[in-house]
Amino acid sequence: MNKLYVVGIGPGEYEQMTIKAANALKESDVIIGYTVYVDLVKEHFPGKEFMTTPMKKEVDRCVMAFEEAKKGKTVSMICSGDAGVYGMSGLMYEVGVSYPEVELSVIPGVTAATGGGAVLGAPLIHDFCLISLSDLLTPWEKIEGRLLGASKADFVICLYNPSSKKRCDYLAKACDLMMQYKSEDTVCGIVGNIGRDGEAFKVMTLKELRDTPVDMFTTVFIGNSQTKVINGKMVTPRGYRNV
Repeated sequence: MNKLYVVGIGPGEYEQMTIKAANALKESDVIIGYTVYVDLVKEHFPGKEFMTTPMKKEVDRCVMAFEEAKKGKTVSMICSGDAGVYGMSGLMYEVGVSYPEVELSVIPGVTAATGGGAVLGAPLIHDFCLISLSDLLTPWEKIEGRLLGASKADFVICLYNPSSKKRCDYLAKACDLMMQYKSEDTVCGIVGNIGRDGEAFKVMTLKELRDTPVDMFTTVFIGNSQTKVINGKMVTPRGYRNV
């Protein structure tokens, strides 16, 4: 059976890649991915064949991976963070229906929520949810409903893809929605360039977050009603009883 791995490489730093992920890449003949992600791993896996596609060519990338595996090569399709969290594993399974001769294995990685959470402190200790603010594949009306529902239920909320050139006001819109149910003093935090050069974090209130500039390399954390600041870090208690 021809082997094809879908590998979550983590935030970008080699040291934050799992041993299993690194071993899969070492075993592979070909490593395929979005250009930016391939550049993150290239220096650590010399002698491999690398193939890339730009953004919005995800289906082409999947087909490329299966076609290479079909030739008898061991192939890794890489994703940043975790391959199953806003990653490529779902699409790979869909495309893989046409390639029954290829064995598909998914290898998890550290996603931005857990990687960024460790930088901020301990924001995800109680119930939390992940919401992407990108409306490229999801209508804004549905994103809006999810933000309101999660805020009403007092979830800690982690936001992926909080801003882009075309969506520069989306974080402000999201904060306005969340403040319908969350206090403007809710403890929040942002982490930029997780596990990469220039990594930085900041803790602030929800009101302050509303007007804070972010980009696609920023992950945003909005606390629940019990989240607090301890020694400059964002901490959500495990239970609702104050210690």
